Amino acid sequence: MPGQTPNHTLDLDHLRKLRPAHRRVHQEALSLGDRVADRVAASVGSWRFIIIQSSILALWILANVLAWAYRWDPYPFILLNLVLSFQAAYTAPIIMMSQNRQADIDRRKAEQDYHINLKAELEIELLHQKLDLLREQEITRLTRLVEELIAERRANQG
Repeated sequence: MPGQTPNHTLDLDHLRKLRPAHRRVHQEALSLGDRVADRVAASVGSWRFIIIQSSILALWILANVLAWAYRWDPYPFILLNLVLSFQAAYTAPIIMMSQNRQADIDRRKAEQDYHINLKAELEIELLHQKLDLLREQEITRLTRLVEELIAERRANQG
């Protein structure tokens, strides 16, 4: 196409090859660790977990303060503190693993969106070039017709 730079054609050809229909789309199989990390992150980050854990903590404290049972962890609840620290020590890295994997997925999606936007921009640029060429051809045709009419009118007047 006249006025089209070879770079645009190469860019569009490259971007067309990146289309899902033209590339191998391979979904990564999640490892056991990834599945566990996702489930732990999903359950720990839910209201259900917060309510259940709060209930267990309240029962633990009440059972030790009111001595409903043998006081296995009297005030200041050192064993409870140890259990919660142990839970946090394992839960935090597992949640970080899930977040890192999700960040990788988000990064890939952002890169794909960038390529789609770039392709759309190049396609729009090509459409503008085509419209400019059509306008130029139309103006040339109209100018030629006007010149023919003027020449014809002069010939008829003379």
